[in-house]
Amino acid sequence: MHLYALTLQKPSCITAAVHGNFSGRKAQEVVVARGKVLELLRPDPNTGKVVELVSTEVFGLIRSLITFRLTGSTKDYIVLGSDSGRIVILEYDPVKNVFEKVHQETYGKSGCRRIVPGQYLAVDPKGRALMIGAVEKQKLVYILNRDSAARLTISSPLEAHKSHTLVYHVVGVDVGFENPLFACLELDYEESDNDHTGEAAQVAQQNLTYYELDLGLNHVVRKYSEPLDDMANMLITVPGGTDGPSGVLVCCENYIIYKNFGDQPDIRCPIPRRQNDLDDADRSMLIITSAMHKTKHLFFFLLQSEQGDIFKVMLDVEDDIVVRIKIKYFDTVPVCSSLCVLKSGLLFCSSEFGNHYLYQIAHLGDDSEREFHSDYPLEEGETFFFGPRPLKNLILVDEMESLSPIMSCQIADLANEDTPQLYAACGRGPRSSLRVLRHGLEVTEMAVSELPGNPHAVWTVKKDSKEDFDSYIVVSFMNATLILSIGETVEEVTDSGFLGTTPTLACSQLGDDALIQIYPEGIRHIRSDKRVNEWRSPGKRLIRQCAVNEHQVVIALSGGEIVYFEMDQSGQLNEYTERKEMTAEVICISLGSVPPGQQRCRFLAVGLSDQTVRIISLDPHDTLQPLSMQALPALPESLCIVNMSGNVSDDTTVSTGGLFLNIGLQNGVLLRTALDNVTGDLSDTRTRYLGTRPVKLFRVRIQGTEGVIAVSSRTWLNYTYQSRFHLTPLSYDLLEYASSFTSEQCPEGMVAISSNTLRILALEKLGVVFNQVSTPLQYTPRKLLIHPPMSNLVLIETDHNAFTEATKLHRKKQMAEEMVSSAADDEKAEAAKAAEAFLAEDLPEHMFGSPKAGRGMWASCLRVMHPNQGKTLDIVQFEQNEAAFSLAVCQFVSKGDLEWFVVVGTAKDMIITPRAISSGSLIVFRLSPDGSKLEHVHTTQLDDVPIAMAPFQGRLLVGVGKLLRIYDIGKKKMLRKCENKHLPYLVVDIKVMGRRVYVGDVQEAVHFLYYRPHENQLVIFADEVVPRFCTTSCILDYNTVASADKFGNITILRLPSDVTDQVDEDPSGSRSLWDRGFLNGATQKANVMTSYHVGEGINTLHKVSLIPGGSEVLVYTTLSGSIGILVPFSSKEDSDFFQHLEMHMRSEWSNLVGRDHLSFRSYYVPVKSVIDGDLCEVYNSLDPSKRREIALDLDRSPSEVAKKLEDLRTRYAF
Repeated sequence: MHLYALTLQKPSCITAAVHGNFSGRKAQEVVVARGKVLELLRPDPNTGKVVELVSTEVFGLIRSLITFRLTGSTKDYIVLGSDSGRIVILEYDPVKNVFEKVHQETYGKSGCRRIVPGQYLAVDPKGRALMIGAVEKQKLVYILNRDSAARLTISSPLEAHKSHTLVYHVVGVDVGFENPLFACLELDYEESDNDHTGEAAQVAQQNLTYYELDLGLNHVVRKYSEPLDDMANMLITVPGGTDGPSGVLVCCENYIIYKNFGDQPDIRCPIPRRQNDLDDADRSMLIITSAMHKTKHLFFFLLQSEQGDIFKVMLDVEDDIVVRIKIKYFDTVPVCSSLCVLKSGLLFCSSEFGNHYLYQIAHLGDDSEREFHSDYPLEEGETFFFGPRPLKNLILVDEMESLSPIMSCQIADLANEDTPQLYAACGRGPRSSLRVLRHGLEVTEMAVSELPGNPHAVWTVKKDSKEDFDSYIVVSFMNATLILSIGETVEEVTDSGFLGTTPTLACSQLGDDALIQIYPEGIRHIRSDKRVNEWRSPGKRLIRQCAVNEHQVVIALSGGEIVYFEMDQSGQLNEYTERKEMTAEVICISLGSVPPGQQRCRFLAVGLSDQTVRIISLDPHDTLQPLSMQALPALPESLCIVNMSGNVSDDTTVSTGGLFLNIGLQNGVLLRTALDNVTGDLSDTRTRYLGTRPVKLFRVRIQGTEGVIAVSSRTWLNYTYQSRFHLTPLSYDLLEYASSFTSEQCPEGMVAISSNTLRILALEKLGVVFNQVSTPLQYTPRKLLIHPPMSNLVLIETDHNAFTEATKLHRKKQMAEEMVSSAADDEKAEAAKAAEAFLAEDLPEHMFGSPKAGRGMWASCLRVMHPNQGKTLDIVQFEQNEAAFSLAVCQFVSKGDLEWFVVVGTAKDMIITPRAISSGSLIVFRLSPDGSKLEHVHTTQLDDVPIAMAPFQGRLLVGVGKLLRIYDIGKKKMLRKCENKHLPYLVVDIKVMGRRVYVGDVQEAVHFLYYRPHENQLVIFADEVVPRFCTTSCILDYNTVASADKFGNITILRLPSDVTDQVDEDPSGSRSLWDRGFLNGATQKANVMTSYHVGEGINTLHKVSLIPGGSEVLVYTTLSGSIGILVPFSSKEDSDFFQHLEMHMRSEWSNLVGRDHLSFRSYYVPVKSVIDGDLCEVYNSLDPSKRREIALDLDRSPSEVAKKLEDLRTRYAF
């Protein structure tokens, strides 16, 4: 077995984000790390939307990210700390649109190890040095400089190690141009290590330690260290030199402390807390992320607490001494992993779990909001209080959708769309959601208006080529043409010069300021001064087909005659003296647009009824001479020549560009063929089935380059994005005709017709694979299942450290009563009003977070949802501290085929580590015949937590702790029928096929069991040698199972052919209960067929077909929000080809973080029989010379290699 691994949806969580000026312009950009993907984002100044400029898979784990700028430079560099054991400095090349490696220095072993640096990065604010630190002991300092050619140089590492020391955070201190200084939060554990009583560990104190880099002596000294009274988690650099007082802010539990050298006293300020907070009052408060905004005259900090509240912090300075800290509540946003304040006044908030947001800072918080000072007289432990409120200083500009984390997923076509949808239960806590994912681009509908009748075509034209926006929309009907002018509103006009009493075949701008209209009886040339020249078709022959661009017009008359016109220097349209008689009826023709700086498009494509496409020259030397021909498998319906080179955005160029002929066939197939710019030869044909209807093609502009709209039974868009071709369906109604559209309100869009409506559409999320429809949930989703007869979704949601709605309401009432009772007699009325306002207050938890209840407190519910409407049909709220962990939708033999049941496994008062519960239970609900309502049947008490369940031959398999039991339904409770006590630790996953049961253990991989009905026994007959921390599994066939673990590995296990689940030599079966075989396991062992490290925790595995008529693939989803597939090779030849391509790519391609690809994919166990398709697809972005070199070694041409890569992806997925 050999598999090919592909990523369909890259990770959507953001673990780190930094901002800066990476392209060397004044535009502010953000670099984000998504686990093993590095991305550059830029907020579009016109639309405010976040645009992705480049995204690169690094095949390693990005642990830390920081930027620096050399003194006097205008460009920022990016420093990466990763698991490669190397420090890497990158710069962004806007011309090639890639990250380029400037320096790579090796300092340690690979992997995320405690004493290997990479976890922490700190840089001197003046860009002279950087420190890279490990969690324990090791810290290295590198000096940064320029050489004579102004290139960045990096020194050998200088050590700043200290043994027996844990590091919590590292920052560079702003000391102006004095020797670079780094501040570290450290904890010395040497005494605690040697003290067996544990008392030393209880009183261990953190130290704030300063390391100075002496540039003269070229070494690092430990300059100063002082103990901290409170435990701290973060340091923040305060501007120094001429910009501020220097020093650091130490973020401790409940306090922010300002520290600096010299006469500066420590300034302590408590972190304000929410008024009337439902949280545990004894819970400490931490600052989790920060951002600094600095101008020429002032600086301030934005600090976010773990509840999501953002505080604005300022320092009062007198004679270079900080005298007080001022802190005030700014706004509340969801909890972030990073905050980035851009110079354009935007705030980028990235999250590890949940969507990412871009806000405009509308006000700096200098209003009437109460300001707190550090010199307020407060007792130790007391703090300030504020009232959270909706956004006041921030305005939401854009929201980037994130699937992270995908907790559970089902793949099925519940909407009857032919293509399956992915139903993903995502998110954490109150920010959870159910996302319905469909393959397609999201379309933003700008305007829709009804038309008087059913149009069959639409175009947009400009009056003058110098204009930025379109002037007219031309709509053609069966017997008339409607002309609409584009302004603030769209209105009909009659003085445009167009003929309105006839249908229009095509129209365009001709030259700089003229217009042309082609209709069945002739051609109408409208000059800028409204003079009209007409050309009439000869005799009674009508124009059947036409093609037009800025300088050329080609028409095909009935009978197959082609007439060619070209515009001369004076703007006159001249007919070429000869006409071309074709050998068959002309079905379709196409002209490309005129290349910049040239007079004409050199090629005309003609589709004929003899199932061929001819390329005809329009060059003056050989006008209307045939150049090449391609035979087609069916009749052509439509042709479109597009030039897919040129600017994709302002500063990026597509390397895959050139002229392409797109051929839409009447059998629903799209062919894309490369058209040689010089000879006109056709080569490298790519095929894609689009739908059941004939394919019509329309040229549109997408981000400054040409794309193609292909309309079949679905509407598709073919475009280039980030140097790669994309052919993606639009998640929208079926369009009949489309054209590009630009106006002041919509800088780049499309105008299209659908039945009798005219629609203006915009495509804003290019490059996105899935279109999402999101429905909010109450708690973190744990398990999602489909109720088969009615296709409804059943899911359980559970949150730890949370209150149920009933408990929250009860606590609010208690607090309101206390507010009134504790008030003085003369303040009772005011207190009653305040209590009433507190009870009426309803802040949305998805923005403000849910109150933290404490350890061992749980809230959960069971929900039935309609899959496509997103409507909750029924919901059951469980009691406080009853946590739902497992779910099964099943039928019982004793109840017949018509009744369906939902069984929920819950645990009461569960403590996670060490695992302890007061009781477990199985709660049974009956589903109503229409599947919309739940009726409680009974509850069965258990002695351990039921983590996994599965229907089994009309009964129910339940993993109760480490026991595997079969239950049947009784009148008053579930009846235990059978039990196996020999599983090692904890059953976390159960799959069933026939009488075989495949059980995933939390620590000991997959066990194979067989149910013997006559003896009523579950017997373990095989297991695996290697311990694996199993999270989920999927049965591939009777002897083969795919298993995923929490470290991000996918393993496929197969039972050898000689393994038997029948114990013939022991008919009673009792011996196999105690005969444990070797390695304390079963007597028979499964073989590992394949193993592969994905790099993210995998939560679900499914064997499904993703496209109509496609083969089955193994789909996985991860905690980071990525979706990928494993595809089986259909031939040995393909397997060998891709194996060799992967081998070449490993040696030729330079990894951005310096991680060895083979060692990354073999993180825990050696990679076996899986080829990394993501690495193979990097081939398309290599330099042309390298592509040719690799293709030569593979005995192929570069286009053949690219075609094989594309075919393998499109054959199984998208």
